[in-house]
Amino acid sequence: MAILHILNGDATLTPFRNSGLPGEIVVNRSMMSEGHTIFTTDMDEFFKARADHAQQVYGIDRKTYLTQVVQEFTRLENVSKYEEVVLWFEFDLFCQINLLFTLFYLQQFRLPPRVSLVAPGPQYQPAGFRGLGMLTAGHFPGLFADRLVLQPQDLGLATEIWSAYCAVTPMRLEPFSGDRQNGQLYHIGPALKAHLQRLPSVQNGLNRIESFFLNLLLVSEYRWYDLYTQFWDQLTIYGFGDFQLDVYLRRMISAGVVDEKGQQLSITGLGRDILNGEENYLRYAARKGRYLGGIPLHDTPWRWDERTQSVVRVG
Repeated sequence: MAILHILNGDATLTPFRNSGLPGEIVVNRSMMSEGHTIFTTDMDEFFKARADHAQQVYGIDRKTYLTQVVQEFTRLENVSKYEEVVLWFEFDLFCQINLLFTLFYLQQFRLPPRVSLVAPGPQYQPAGFRGLGMLTAGHFPGLFADRLVLQPQDLGLATEIWSAYCAVTPMRLEPFSGDRQNGQLYHIGPALKAHLQRLPSVQNGLNRIESFFLNLLLVSEYRWYDLYTQFWDQLTIYGFGDFQLDVYLRRMISAGVVDEKGQQLSITGLGRDILNGEENYLRYAARKGRYLGGIPLHDTPWRWDERTQSVVRVG
């Protein structure tokens, strides 16, 4: 039986190869949870826009993006030659948005008879679990045996949610978030709520991640790695690595809410004022070129209300 496995990131590659599972491998190296995404079936247009955005906003070399990310995706154009494609994606926001795009992308071609999803349950999540790359090769056969076979309605739902993620308004996405049952895409609801919590807070302009960092620094100074470790231990729903956290931290330093001396980080007086509701972070944070999916953060009326746990419109 010809099987194609799609892994989310290189961290899973070594233990997977050592597991002895048969089949070919494609690695999804995208980062769809970060930056601008557009909804289109023209994949050349989509990847060109992503490559341009990655270089302009994040400093990721355009040629490197096309070589390491896009060329790997093009291997999926012949997916119909396999009898089954198996997607290996974790529960966090980073993985779930990549999963949505991958399912949408696959549907641009003729699918194999069987599309399945490995969604690790609690029995495969040891203390401190942050991804499949933490597991041993011996875990993978059991995960493979427990995979879910996706139905046509699951694939249609993935396209619907991906389209909503790419919209300029979060109101299309909110109905799929939280405790909503989304077919066999069991992890997407909590991940989407975490995504919406990246909108600026209606209270002080900070999103959940920025607020988390400042509240920690309010109590004590941290070295950057220790600060990130706190994030990885407590906000596992995001699944972000060093790169994405560096982006957040650099923006907070530029906004004047975090001070950096060597490797030591501390909150500034402005940061304290924002936490106290005396100032608004949006007055100081650069937002040009920043997007959450299709939402332009430099020009959006949408905010997250921590009190109601919902999206609200201001102005």
